Amino acid sequence: MSNLLEQLKTMTTIVADSGDIAAIRQHRPEDATTNPSLLLKASGLPEYAPLIGAAIGAARAQSGEHDQQLHNAMDLLAVSVGVEVLKSIPGRISTEVDARLSFDTAATIAKARRLITLYNAAGVSNEHVLIKIAATWEGIRAAEVLEREGIHC
Repeated sequence: MSNLLEQLKTMTTIVADSGDIAAIRQHRPEDATTNPSLLLKASGLPEYAPLIGAAIGAARAQSGEHDQQLHNAMDLLAVSVGVEVLKSIPGRISTEVDARLSFDTAATIAKARRLITLYNAAGVSNEHVLIKIAATWEGIRAAEVLEREGIHC
């Protein structure tokens, strides 16, 4: 006998709003989403230690001030988690642009392009990534530009 989640799957698309890779593997949604708060919560799980260590190491290897290294580590971690999640879902991973950029069109575009570049470098095509952007005037303008470039928002 199927459970409620299995029954829902017959009528709609299930999207996991979680950074818990084990739960995503277990429940097998179509798509998944991550955001900074989900990554923070999931970072306490032991399976994340290698991803966190790799993101920190790669960020330190890149040039830049401490703040820039921190931003790089967060981007690398978000993409690393996204890549891991994509191994367990057939659809898209949604990755969020930092909400502090919500009122800056150029910065939102730059961050989205960086995230896509990191996904592409990890072997993930644009078709499997959805960039989440705040629905501000500036965010909408950024999404228009990014969609024309083949970056889904």
